[in-house]
Amino acid sequence: MTSDLSDIDTVQAVLRDHAYVADRALSTVVFLALTLKRPIFLEGEPGTGKTEIARTLAAALGRQLIRLQCYEGLDASSAVYEWNFAAQMLAIRTAQVTDTAAAIKDTLFGPEFLIERPLLQAMRSHSGGAPVLLIDEIDRTDEPFEAFLLEALSDYQVTIPELGTIAADDPPIVIVTSNRTREVHDALKRRCLYHWVDYPSFQRELDILTARAPEASATLSREIVAFVQRLRTEDLFKKPGVAETIDWAKCLLALDVLELSPEVISDTLGAILKYQDDIARLQGLEAKRILDEARAALAPSEQS
Repeated sequence: MTSDLSDIDTVQAVLRDHAYVADRALSTVVFLALTLKRPIFLEGEPGTGKTEIARTLAAALGRQLIRLQCYEGLDASSAVYEWNFAAQMLAIRTAQVTDTAAAIKDTLFGPEFLIERPLLQAMRSHSGGAPVLLIDEIDRTDEPFEAFLLEALSDYQVTIPELGTIAADDPPIVIVTSNRTREVHDALKRRCLYHWVDYPSFQRELDILTARAPEASATLSREIVAFVQRLRTEDLFKKPGVAETIDWAKCLLALDVLELSPEVISDTLGAILKYQDDIARLQGLEAKRILDEARAALAPSEQS
């Protein structure tokens, strides 16, 4: 599994080839996870690239991506398996009509009636190699589900009462993400390699935007990144992430914008801000002030 990503520099280069600009620390965590077959726990603000690293890694390795989207009330039956009760009832009725009820009794809880959910799918053998299992936004679940995950992440196995324990022959590449809306239990974190995904520096965000929206001019890309970076210093309910930077750039390109202006910013704020109170604050003169400050910050580097 690690033959194509045999060192940290190669990991970083391969991710960049797939338009994911990772810093050295994140590339190191990915390399160690692949080498040691340990899950990765990525924590950070929304929109900083936690989910995207799983998609990119799956594409880079040519593996299947299996995603478990977490939510409040998620339980084992939704995450691991369910029995197809409708099919079971139909089989029972058919058996009663054909007088084969005794014969079907032992097959009602067999593979043909099993609906595999993400965790069980990830434990199965895959012809293309171990899949990438994304457990997204674990902080949306509750503690009982965290406790259930301990078995899966410790031993790469799940238990189905009717069938027994199913262990992975080739452990999946597991990436767990959290937006830190609540603290996740230490017992779960201890089973993972931890990395905090922060907002990127100006240069790295510019590199990311260049990779994701290469059709944008260098001048426009620099203005976009400078504005967003300056915007994050404001007292906002929700600061824009890198995902919003990319979305905004694509919106501006669709409008054939060559450079930022207060009017363009006001018209497109919905691409970078997702709360009306934040948008209202940035209308008019506030947008001009931040744009002026962003351009002033750019000036020294452009002169040098």
